[in-house]
Amino acid sequence: MAETTSVGTRGGNEMQAKSVLTKIAAFVADRNIPFLICSIGMIVMLLWAGKFKMTVPGAEGIVPLESNSPLTSLQLKALGPYRLGDMIGLTEWTAAILLIIGYFKPKAGIVGGIILVGMFFTTSTMLITTPDDTVVVNGIHYMNNLGLFLFKDIISFGVAFYLISYYGRKAIMAENQR
Repeated sequence: MAETTSVGTRGGNEMQAKSVLTKIAAFVADRNIPFLICSIGMIVMLLWAGKFKMTVPGAEGIVPLESNSPLTSLQLKALGPYRLGDMIGLTEWTAAILLIIGYFKPKAGIVGGIILVGMFFTTSTMLITTPDDTVVVNGIHYMNNLGLFLFKDIISFGVAFYLISYYGRKAIMAENQR
């Protein structure tokens, strides 16, 4: 019989898969590889980026993004770049810690994911509000480094929803076992 894990059945999909492609997909699913890569990658990125935003270059680097955004420009004016950088960094660290705790207490992971949805929604809108995030080559607009830097937050926005759903499934299973 297949070993039961907290989310899914280890070996359950592999036992049912017939073709090489579905066996590869089952192998990946049965070992929670997407969750592990997304969650560990997100945690590392949040801790690293959060710490950087708490430095002078990190805080000064977000000024052009924050100052052009209707969602954050008032906070920048009220707090200044260094306090705002510290607040953003602490928010990123808080979300990362909640994702880590979510491995053991899934509801904490859900809260961490919700924080990330708000954060990455805000930063994704900066792709629209930040000037000079594209360059024109032969009449075609391409994202420059700034545009690509912001575009990764759209992908992170989706990962945040994925993490909420994963931790949510774990929390639902835990609630139903009581």
